[in-house]
Amino acid sequence: MLNLLLLLCLVYHSGTATIHVTGKKGNSITLPCDFEDREILVISLNSLSKNIPVCQEKNCSGRVFKEGSCDVIIKDLIFSDAGKYILIVFYNNDQREVKRRILKYHLHIQDEISVKRGEELKMDVLLINADKVEKNSSGEWTEVWTRGHGVSSDRLNDRDGNLTINVFTVNDTGTYRVLDSEGEILITVTVTESNNTDEDKTDSEHHTVDYWILAFGLTVILVLTAVVLHKHLLRDYIQRVIRRRKEGLRSGDPEALKVYEDLCRGSVKHDQTLQDTQ
Repeated sequence: MLNLLLLLCLVYHSGTATIHVTGKKGNSITLPCDFEDREILVISLNSLSKNIPVCQEKNCSGRVFKEGSCDVIIKDLIFSDAGKYILIVFYNNDQREVKRRILKYHLHIQDEISVKRGEELKMDVLLINADKVEKNSSGEWTEVWTRGHGVSSDRLNDRDGNLTINVFTVNDTGTYRVLDSEGEILITVTVTESNNTDEDKTDSEHHTVDYWILAFGLTVILVLTAVVLHKHLLRDYIQRVIRRRKEGLRSGDPEALKVYEDLCRGSVKHDQTLQDTQ
C-alpha cells in the first residue's frame, strides 16, 4: 500500500499528459489505452489512492471491465465516478522484459435535470474531492457552495453529499458545475424548469370531450323522459275527463251524454294514433 501511495504521488506530479474524458450520467465511457502493439500482461486502475477492480475476463457483469488490449469501460456512470484515474499497464517488451506504462485520466460527468416549480431539487454532487460548486444562469459564474464554508444562500442546504433547493423557482435554472481543488470540472448539471403545457392541454381536451359526451347523454335522457311523461299525463287527463262525464250521465244530463260519446270517439282515435306512432 505504501508503494502504491508513493507511486500515485509521483505520477500526479509528473509531466505525463492527462487524458480528459466526458460522459453522461447513466451512460458508459471508455478510458482509452491505445497500446495495441505490446503483449499486455495485466492492468491496474486507481482513483483517489484506491484500487478499482477491473474485470479482465471475456464475460464481465460488473461496471468496470477491460475491452481490447487495455481499454477500460465504466458503465452506468454515477456522479461519484468523476475525478482522476491512473491506469498502470504491465507488458512485455521486445526483450521479453516486463515493463509498465502509466496513463492519467480526468473524468467529467454531465447531466440534465428538469424540475417543476415549487418542488425540491436535490443534486448528489458534493463529492469527497469536490472543492466548490458554481452556477451560471446569465453568463457569469457565481459560487453557491465551497468546502469549509458551505452554501452561500439560505435557500440552499448541503447534507449527506447533496446540494438541495427546497422550493424550486425559475431563478434556480441554469448550469451548475462542480470543481476540484485544482479547478478541474468534475460534474456539470444543466437545470431547467419542467414544462407540462402539452400534458395539461391534452388533459383539458380529454375533459372537454368527456363533458360533451355527458351533456349529450343527459339531453337524450331528458328528452325521452319528457316524451314518456307527456304520454302518461295525457292519458291521465283523458281518464279524469271521462270519469267526470260519467258522473254527469248518472245524473241524467242529456248534454253530458252527447259530450261523453264525442269524447269516447276522440279517445279511441287518440289511442289508435299512439299505437300507430309506436
